[in-house]
This record gives sequence, C-alpha cells and structure tokens, in this order.
Amino acid sequence: MTHYRHLFFDLDNTIWDFNRNSRDALMGCFPVFGLELSLFEEFFRIYNLHNDALWELYRRNGISKEDLSKARFNLTLEEMGISGIDGRELNQAYLAGMPLQTRLCEGAMEVLAPLACKYQLHIITNGFSEVQYKKLGHSGLAPFFSKVFVSEEIKAPKPAPEIFRHALKSCNARKRESLMIGDSWEVDILGAMNAGIDQIHYAPDLPDASFTPAESESLHKNRTLTRRIQKLTDLIPLLL
Repeated sequence: MTHYRHLFFDLDNTIWDFNRNSRDALMGCFPVFGLELSLFEEFFRIYNLHNDALWELYRRNGISKEDLSKARFNLTLEEMGISGIDGRELNQAYLAGMPLQTRLCEGAMEVLAPLACKYQLHIITNGFSEVQYKKLGHSGLAPFFSKVFVSEEIKAPKPAPEIFRHALKSCNARKRESLMIGDSWEVDILGAMNAGIDQIHYAPDLPDASFTPAESESLHKNRTLTRRIQKLTDLIPLLL
C-alpha cells in the first residue's frame, strides 16, 4: 500500500477521542449549571441519542447549525424533566470546553509521527469550524497535517462526494494516490468509496476485522480498495 502520497484522516473518534472528550466536557458543565452529578449517566445517554439524530438531519441538510445547537440540549433537558436551565447556554458552555479536551485515540501519536515523514497528511471532518480547529490545536495534532477540510466550510458534510473531491483538488492529489482513514463505515468509508478513494476502516469496537455480508456487497460493487483495522498501530505495517 506504499503507492499513496496523501492520507486523509477523519478527526473525531479516529485520532481525537470524541467519546471521552465529549463526556469530560459535559461533566464539567454540570456543577456550573447546578446539575446533580447523579443524573449525569442518564443525561449523557439521552443527549447522545438526540445529538446523533440531529447530526444525521444536519448531514442531510434537514436542520441548520443553529437549530441543531439549540435543540440537542433543550430536548435532553425536557426529556429529563429539568427546568430552569437554558439549553443554548448549556450548549455554549459545552462547546467552549469540549475542544480544550486533549484525549487522543490510542496509538494516534505513535502512528502520526512516522506517517508524516513519508506522506502528506490531511483532515476531512464533519463539524463546526470554530470547534474542530481548536481540537487540533489544543491536542497537539495540528502540526502533523498539511490541510484541514471542515464540512461547515465546504458546505458538504461527509459522506457527500463533494467534500472528498474538494479535498483532492485542493491538495492536487490523484485518487489512486490517496487513502481515507476513518471510524465511520457510513460517513468515512462509503463516502470515500463513492468518491473513488481507497479506504481503511478503523473499527476498534468490532469483535474482529471481517466484513458483514452487507459490507461485502458494497465492496463487491466498488472498485476501490478497502481494509479494516482494529488498532491505529496496524497502520504501521500497512503503510511503512
């Protein structure tokens, strides 16, 4: 796999540990807003359900950034029966604290340093610009990446092929010289596949690296190369 020149990484839950960082940031908001920590686990569970559903709408242009930001905490507070807290203020506090978190996915620094010596590394991420750039800066990831492509700026969130095409054009990269690495099958892998870019699916939570029948059918229909890894350090024997 050493014919590649450009490696495009997803950010959240591929190299920056979104799950743990999001949890830490929201937990930090609880005492500020007078919320009982005993409610946190249920609050966090319900919040994630609403947030995931709203982000799916956002990716399909079914909701604005402003409505997403306002609704995810208001819906959670309403479902939890909590009154007296402004969901917009809670969202602002969460967004202020979340990109300051620095937990990385296991093995991220171990693989990025040697890969950056051989390849041009880039980021393709869904999210809000003011948050994603801060994540990269505060976590020490920014120096490894030549270019960063944020869906809000491109006006085309993954898995839309437009964001991948924009990234290729901006980097003057050919498809056959490019590789996408991400944790989401639907967003990162199928998105890159449909844009004609090879992919590596980072799936640390799966029991093994085999593909399901539905995934295999997608692979059979496509001419790109797809691999699956369960540890970021598996990139080293594949790419170095």
